[in-house]
This record gives sequence, C-alpha cells and structure tokens, in this order.
Amino acid sequence: MKAQEAINFAKEKGAKMVDFKFCDMVGTWQHLTIPMGELSLETFEQGVAFDGSSIRGWKGIEESDMVLLPDPATAKIDPFMQVPTLSLICDVALPETLEAYDRDPRQVVKKALAYMQSTGVADTAFFGPEAEFFVFDDVRYEQTNNSGFYMVDSSEGTWNTGRDEEGRNLGYKPRHKEGYFPALPTDSMHDLRTEMCLELDRLGMTVERHHHEVASAGQMEINFRFDSAVNMGDKMQWFKYVVKNVARRHGKTVTFMPKPLFGDNGSGMHLHMSLWKNGQNLFAGNKYAGLSEMALYYIGGILKHAPALCAFINPTTNSYKRLVPGYEAPIKLAYSFKNRSAAVRIPNSGPNPKAKRIEFRTPDPSANIYLAEAAALMAGLDGIINKIHPGDALDKDIYGLPPQEAAKIPSIPASLEESLAELQKNGGFLMKGDVFTQDLIDTWIGYKTDREIRPVQQRPVPYEFHLYYDI
Repeated sequence: MKAQEAINFAKEKGAKMVDFKFCDMVGTWQHLTIPMGELSLETFEQGVAFDGSSIRGWKGIEESDMVLLPDPATAKIDPFMQVPTLSLICDVALPETLEAYDRDPRQVVKKALAYMQSTGVADTAFFGPEAEFFVFDDVRYEQTNNSGFYMVDSSEGTWNTGRDEEGRNLGYKPRHKEGYFPALPTDSMHDLRTEMCLELDRLGMTVERHHHEVASAGQMEINFRFDSAVNMGDKMQWFKYVVKNVARRHGKTVTFMPKPLFGDNGSGMHLHMSLWKNGQNLFAGNKYAGLSEMALYYIGGILKHAPALCAFINPTTNSYKRLVPGYEAPIKLAYSFKNRSAAVRIPNSGPNPKAKRIEFRTPDPSANIYLAEAAALMAGLDGIINKIHPGDALDKDIYGLPPQEAAKIPSIPASLEESLAELQKNGGFLMKGDVFTQDLIDTWIGYKTDREIRPVQQRPVPYEFHLYYDI
C-alpha cells in the first residue's frame, strides 16, 4: 500500500482519526493521534514532528526534536479504539535530514537487512517468533521505602483449588507444569484465545494454532505464520497489542514477563530463522538434519555470540529467573535435531526444503523484537562470513545429563549484569555496517544498569525477610 492508497483506505473505512505508532528502545509501542483531516501525502514525505525527550532510552531535552515517518504499507484500522482510527507504524528520523534515528529499533533491523544484502549472503531473512504469555485475573504490586510486594491471581491457578470466593469451586485447575494441551473445561480460556486469533486474522496475520501452555494459571501460546524481518517485527508488536486489549475487554490482564510465577514454567519466545535468496531457502541442504553448510555456520555464529546476544534477547533481570535448570528453558549452548533441551534446535520439518529452519530457544518475550531480530541476524551472518562451525551436535537430553558432563557444555550468562558485560566486551559483531552504533550499545548498557539492575539489587525482597529477619 502506498501513501495515497493508505489515505483512500482510511476514507473507505470511515476513519476519523489517525494513530501513529512507534517503538521505544525497550520495546513498547508509543503513539500519538491526529484528526483524519490532517493526514496528507506530505505527512508521509515530511513526517510528524514530536518531542522524544521522555521516551525511554532516547536522548534528553537537549536533543528532543524528532520526526515520525509513517509507513503506508502498515495501514490498518485499529480494532480497539472507539472512534474509527487509521493506524500507521512509523520510523523515527532526525528533523534536519530525515535520516534514521540510530536508537529507533525498527530502523536498526532495517540496517541489519541492508548489511545482509550488501554482503551478498542473502536477500531475505525470515523470522517466526513464538511468544508465550500469561493471562491473569488480578495483579497487584507496590514498592515503597518500607514495603514491597506483588501478587498475581488466576481462576485457573492450582493454588485456588480450595478457594471459596467462587461460590462453588469446580476444580479443573491445571497443576504446576501440567497445563500443556488440556481440553475444556480445564482449559478455561479457549474462547478468549479464539477471540484473540480472530482479531489477529482481521489484521491480516495468519494464525496457525493456539493452545494452553505448560504452566498453571493461564499460560498461553498463539502461533502465527513467519514473515520477513521488518514485517514480523511489526506483527509481533500488533500481537502483543491485540492479546493485551482482548484480555482487557474481558476484565483480564496479560503479561509477557518471562517468569511471573515461582515454581512453574516461564514464558519463552522461541525464534525460528532462515535465510533466502532468489526465492530459495539457503538453510536446506545435505548436512546434519538436512541443513546446508551455511545454516551450520549461522548456528555457529549464534552459539559463539549467545552470551552477548542475551543482553538483547533476554533483556530483563526477570529473564534469568526463567533461565534456570528444571523448567525446560535452554541454558546450554548446544544444537541438536528435534531436541528441545538444546539452545538451538532443528525442527523435524519433513522433506520440504522450504520448511527448513533453525529454532533459537533461549529468547523470551520481554525482548524488543526488532533488536532481537537484528542482533540474532548479525550473529548468524558473522558465523557465515567467518565460517564458524558449531562443532558436533549434542543429541542427548541435556537436562538429564550428570552434573559433571553438563558442566562441560558452555552456558548462557546467569544474570542480566553478566550479559551486559559480555555485550560490552564482545559486541563488536553487532556494529558491522553501522547496524548497532556504539551510542546505542552504550545507551542500552547504561539504561539497563541504572534503571533495572541497580534498583533491583538495592531493594530488599520479601524472601530475604523469610531468610534473614531473625538473624
């Protein structure tokens, strides 16, 4: 869809307002809205000026003037706004030149694709993220200088089998780690997920399946079809927007926190990837598990750079509460065919070469999808360009290995602080082609350290009172 087509589309749908959506550095959509009468062809060419000084991770008031450049190909009618509203996803640019703002995540993934194409390796990168999430009925949290607590609740929570507030408690609450694929009535949120899927379908996203996930208390998964990098980044932003707003319609709340519950599985965002050129899947071949040599080198790059990648694919302190033994989260840097205990898995996709891909299982849905895609692509390209072979595959259940054998397999970092240190020390591969700038990496490390790591480290948590109050 081009600019005039987007304007015509809006008029045909009776749009009264136009919503400009853009992604902050952390990964959350922000927006501003104008009347439909203010939208013109010049809007797409010259953009809409705004003050970016309060956007997380962006420059302060001394360099606050920014421009939103709407992408007409992203035109959709927002399904949740009361007044018919055209939605446009935007790139962020500098006002003087309309050049890409180097802290705009959507621009970063575009630069990664341009770098890939400049190398001649491939012309298209396909991504298929699988973002799990929890649906809760209630969430409360507070932090003051003399108190702190959180509490989430769900009618499906296994801890509510004895609750009498429901009037008659009917049971059917999945036990911890037993929530995978139960039929109704245990899966009480089937209709809610179906409604989410129908909204995604109306937005042009091809849903492939939905189901209850492993954890108790409403852990869910909805899969939609893979797409090229920028399109998939936009679709993932719509995905989060849709599931949150459909849940809100029904008085429920959604979180993409990797580990909101202690003692049960967390939420991952397994990232399926493949490179293509001239309509051919470059990952299909006659090597291990039906992969090409290029695909093996791509895996080599992912495994080599995974400790630094974690700063972007597992970007919260909460991420590392998921990445612990015992909860199906892949923490060992190995690859394997079909095997879900390895960080990189080659799905058994059958004989069709178009379906051949790799699945990186370490990422989680707290990641900024644009930065996660760009970082993973840069790691894989580095593996291809430098012929980084991943070594022998590990066709074993890594979770079941004896401790002394498991200790020989490299692991991901144990904390966000360690991941940021790896990024600072070994993040040079991201800056090839000026894809990630030094300014962006420094800003990311500084923001995560000052706004997340240090505040978490400096505050007592409830379990410390359990451990230490009577010392």
